[in-house]
Amino acid sequence: MGRVALVTGGTRGIGEAICLALKDAGDSVVATYAGNDEAAKKFSESTGIPIYKFDVGNYDACQSKVQQIESDVGPIEILINNAGITRDGTMHKMTFEQWNEVIQTNLTSCFNMCHAVLNGMRERGFGRIVNIGSINGQAGQYGQVNYAAAKSGIHGFTKALAQEGAAKGITVNAIAPGYIATEMVRAVPENVLEKIVARIPVGRLGDASEIARGVVFLTADDAGFITGSTLSINGGQHMY
Repeated sequence: MGRVALVTGGTRGIGEAICLALKDAGDSVVATYAGNDEAAKKFSESTGIPIYKFDVGNYDACQSKVQQIESDVGPIEILINNAGITRDGTMHKMTFEQWNEVIQTNLTSCFNMCHAVLNGMRERGFGRIVNIGSINGQAGQYGQVNYAAAKSGIHGFTKALAQEGAAKGITVNAIAPGYIATEMVRAVPENVLEKIVARIPVGRLGDASEIARGVVFLTADDAGFITGSTLSINGGQHMY
């Protein structure tokens, strides 16, 4: 098998597609999840990909679970920070809990997970980190000050860590998906979804597999000259 790849939030939606694509590329894939036990079990049984349940927003949990995963599977050489949640609301109605939950899960998780794997990558002289941002972190979105701030933070985090890892053979890149036909997006009211699609120049939602192909490209052994980049996969909706 290829390198060990860890995908956070890997049992559904974009994360699931990333796991399957990396597995098809020959990597030994591990997925994490936080809450949906039934979906995670179904995913693992159908794919053969091992799963680990923990909160990526919790620093100590990330440290202990990464140690367990490396003991079980091997050194983590590819990390995909994909886990994310939404707690939407306009600023004047948003609670601190709604703000904090999104920041912890979507942004602080990148620090937690990278901090847990980075020293091993430095010692081995190889690493591939891909952080999943968002079009809404680039362009903003009404009712998502928490989500947009977290995703925008991911883009800055990526560029800074890329500079630190480059000399040690570690690349750090981001992918900023547009509107992808996941369960979460499909749950948007039809009249709202129609308006969203109308703003996408290619005239459709993206497919999770299109994000996954970007991840495979950026994590390949021969992608070592690409670091600090943000790959926008959004159908032309936001050209940044």
